[in-house]
Amino acid sequence: MKPTVKLYDTTLRDGAQGEGIHFSLANKLAIARRLDAFGVHYIEGGWPGSNQKDIEFFEQAKSIRWAHAKIAAFGSTRRANVAVQDDPQVRLLLEAEAPVVTIFGKTWLLHVLEVLRTTPEENLAMIADTVRYLKSHGREVVYDAEHCFDGYKDSPDYAMACMQAAEAAGADYIVACDTNGGTLPRQTDHVIAAMRARLTTALGIHTHDDSGVAVANALAAVEQGATQVQGTINGFGERVGNCNLVTVMANLQLKMDRPVVPDASMRQLQDLAFFVDETANLRPNPRAPFVGQTAFAHKGGMHVNAVNKVARSFEHIEPQSVGNRQRVLVGELAGRTNVMLKARELNIPLEEKSDVTRDILNQVKALEAEGYEFEGADSSFELLMRKALQHHKNYFELLEYHVGIVNNPQYGYTDCEATIKLQVNGERFFEVAEGDGPVNALDAALRKALVRSYPGLEALRLTDYKVRILDSASGTAARTRVLIDSTDGTKSWTTVGVSDNIIEASWRALRDSVEYFLLKNEASTAAEPALTAAA
Repeated sequence: MKPTVKLYDTTLRDGAQGEGIHFSLANKLAIARRLDAFGVHYIEGGWPGSNQKDIEFFEQAKSIRWAHAKIAAFGSTRRANVAVQDDPQVRLLLEAEAPVVTIFGKTWLLHVLEVLRTTPEENLAMIADTVRYLKSHGREVVYDAEHCFDGYKDSPDYAMACMQAAEAAGADYIVACDTNGGTLPRQTDHVIAAMRARLTTALGIHTHDDSGVAVANALAAVEQGATQVQGTINGFGERVGNCNLVTVMANLQLKMDRPVVPDASMRQLQDLAFFVDETANLRPNPRAPFVGQTAFAHKGGMHVNAVNKVARSFEHIEPQSVGNRQRVLVGELAGRTNVMLKARELNIPLEEKSDVTRDILNQVKALEAEGYEFEGADSSFELLMRKALQHHKNYFELLEYHVGIVNNPQYGYTDCEATIKLQVNGERFFEVAEGDGPVNALDAALRKALVRSYPGLEALRLTDYKVRILDSASGTAARTRVLIDSTDGTKSWTTVGVSDNIIEASWRALRDSVEYFLLKNEASTAAEPALTAAA
């Protein structure tokens, strides 16, 4: 039976060293609780003494009953020529009262001689003294062999001596660290195999992604006998990041038959990844392996046709096994199957070989030639399909809109105003509104004109507005694509508009957003009596 692989998460320490990553104390505790519930074995909380936030984290962690994880405090070996019991940093590691202490030590002679400015013999004593002292206080000790691979390349005997010093002192894990991210999988194989031949202590792997192979290195180390993998959720970390634990988990459990968490947790993998991104105030990477929005998205007509017949013909795992789902994209490379499957996804009955399916496909290709893109704007595509199927209701008719901008440098103000004329159910409405900009003013005028007929519209909020210049060579006359994200507080959707005029492109995306809201609001209202009766 293959040995169990333990997951060691360092999102809260190493991950927080990434540019743009900032966690509050509440954030750190929330992530730690989520990792624990997921089934992660070790959670590194931070470096006690480096900052007040980490001190408070360990103080609060003491009172939490952790279901699965052991909390680890991170630090270094004692300083050169200082007795271990007199080193204030080592004392703070013990005062954190974490059951696990992870310390790093120098493994590369370059660092010993040029950074620590000490002797090779003193560095070995620093490692052994610190591990032995922590073990004497009842801690599980993880020894991170910093710059292990560079050290082994320059002086394999000394690098091994450093790790043997940790082993002799009682370390529970010896972790090979690719600290600068420059190692390749073949080199990882070689060094881990050499460690396995000369050490009896359990081995771990800690990789950085500077060469783009952090996950591959971690998996290679496991193949050679490592039983602990260190990394961060979503690959957060210094420089380009650390080994992505999300990707590692999925590969270990689903590809290498090395279970690391319960199957029920694996089915929540996307939720975990998104939760950590949200906590870090980052947008999820749509192309992330396994959990990204596009991980199981199919666009090419031949691919989609094959997936419709046999999903595994173009999907390496079942998307549901990691909490993801299959998506079909519609665009210039699409075929009729794309349109039919997309309609099915939206609960719209549509036959693959029907004339209307062909017409929708032709219309999509024509619009994409003009600059439209429906991959990220499902709501606009749904409206397009409903109109082609004559399943669409005209909630309002635009008669005219006008947008004006007044800029008065003399008095230091800018004013944006929009007027709109609409017809709703045979009645005409004329409204005027001001806004922070022309699109905001047009949005406000549209709402004022519609809210008396559709009072539920007050729940609609626009949450994002994105502009893309499609043919920059045309300068200020360039065609513009506008994407608008909207929400009603429960659901979110995206609509698209394209025009040579940025205001008109914005109007088209805005109009689709409002129409989509009214469509869904009407559908849910119509369903309420039936739901009540059934209850």
